[in-house]
Amino acid sequence: MKHYSLVIITVLSLMGLLNKSTKTDVYNSTKHKTSSSHQNMVFIPGGEFEMGGDNKQAFPDEFPKHKVTLDGFWMDCTEVTNAQFTEFINATHYVTTAEKNIDWEELKKQLPLNTAKPPESKLQPAALVFQIPDNDNDYWWKMVPGADWKHPEGPQSTIIGKENYPVVQISWDDTQAYCKWANKRLPTEAEWEYAARGKLKNKIYTWGNEPINQGKPKANSWQGNFPIKNTNEDTFLKLAPVESFAPNGYGLYDMAGNVWEWCEDWYDASYYTTVSRGIKNPKGPTKGYDPDDTSAQKHTIRGGSFLCNDGYCSGYRNARRMKETPDTGMEHIGFRCVSDK
Repeated sequence: MKHYSLVIITVLSLMGLLNKSTKTDVYNSTKHKTSSSHQNMVFIPGGEFEMGGDNKQAFPDEFPKHKVTLDGFWMDCTEVTNAQFTEFINATHYVTTAEKNIDWEELKKQLPLNTAKPPESKLQPAALVFQIPDNDNDYWWKMVPGADWKHPEGPQSTIIGKENYPVVQISWDDTQAYCKWANKRLPTEAEWEYAARGKLKNKIYTWGNEPINQGKPKANSWQGNFPIKNTNEDTFLKLAPVESFAPNGYGLYDMAGNVWEWCEDWYDASYYTTVSRGIKNPKGPTKGYDPDDTSAQKHTIRGGSFLCNDGYCSGYRNARRMKETPDTGMEHIGFRCVSDK
């Protein structure tokens, strides 16, 4: 466990150097979707819940558990799919972060003083792709030039025939452009967790307390020895089409596993210690703080991915928190949207 944590911290630190670019401009054209319907969304009634860690797997940033009250909101039934994102691109001609050259003059403002400029080859459009290593001492993430939402595993890959798969290699900045076009927004971290719990109180997972590896597959996750061997008991080595597993009590699919999902909030490891019990509609901290990477501001991601298992991150737990910089794209990060009306 410690070894994996050190490896991922090292890899993400490298990514922070190589994959930061000028902040993506939110698409500001008047070409928005005009429909006010809630197609492919479900209404999550307002209420209160206990937010935070539920079991011994919980990490320090999941405590203290605290009461939160929320107003009702609409939420996408599934993660945003390749088909939906293609519609957005066709309407706006938006260029995602992973498709852009990296501006070193802008990048170095976000790095420690006297950081050496990387070679030009490292400043070309690229994104991180997961590769099964030969042994657990090797990195399992590789920066691949030409990897982007249309080519999630590299320039030779495609999303043709995968229209109902979640779109990935999407930065937080990219989600803001999509949300503005769709007249939606990202969920707050509190809204995301409340929805993931699916009407169940203080349960570990969106389906209850049954361990993920017991019974029939309940989410797209990693079975076996991560990252060397996936026994593939859920039949998916990497991404799965949306709606491949049973929905939770609100009718939401893939709130556990498949891809991590961006939230609106900045990530602060100690944020829960600062909020009052019974807080209503929390929006998260005013800025980010990651003790593992103090030079970077990060947003929260939730829900785990096809790479999560109990021996590594247990990311599919309702309360599990992770974080990434807003200009990061990876093969296992996507998003879903919410709407207030």
